[in-house]
Amino acid sequence: MPYKSSASIREKVAREAAVLLYSSQEKEYKQAKHRAARSLGTRILVSNKEIAEELDKIADEIEGSARKDMIVQLRKDALTIMILLVDLHPRLVGSVWRGTAHKNSDIDIEAFFDDPQIVVERLQNFLNVRGAGWQAMTKGEKNETAFHVYLHLPSGNEAEVIVRNPEKMNEAEKCEIYGDIIKGLKIHQLRTVLIEDPTQKFTPFKN
Repeated sequence: MPYKSSASIREKVAREAAVLLYSSQEKEYKQAKHRAARSLGTRILVSNKEIAEELDKIADEIEGSARKDMIVQLRKDALTIMILLVDLHPRLVGSVWRGTAHKNSDIDIEAFFDDPQIVVERLQNFLNVRGAGWQAMTKGEKNETAFHVYLHLPSGNEAEVIVRNPEKMNEAEKCEIYGDIIKGLKIHQLRTVLIEDPTQKFTPFKN
């Protein structure tokens, strides 16, 4: 049997895990990496960042230049939502902020307010709210309960507004995928990006 370096195996595990995520066979990185390792007969478990790099490559390979147009539209849609929530300190996070969104991605926006129902009512005045409710979420090593509002946009895109306690607004949080601090984009920052470099990426790796 020919010798295979651990680097080569890691690449294959990361690629397989990324395929599982892209095809929606798995939704979480942890499950995807374990399943990929099992299918390739190895115990090597790659990092979330390695999988994210491969996932970004796969999306480029399959979606081509249309992917850039999609990311721009997702960011424009995000700005529309954030303007509606301007006084709630909205912040674009997730893959649309990162610039790594693909065809199965939705928009993730955090807003900070202590009465989620007011947020729902405000959004309902302008957009199609298809669901809302409290959910437990993990932020780093902490568990938190936040209110999630799900939107279906006129463009056909989907969005999720996470209404969090205002006390959480200035907390620094580490990204479980990339390992860096989640900065996101505020309204003025997103406007600048859309004008100057609408497909700009905010990731620790270069593409």
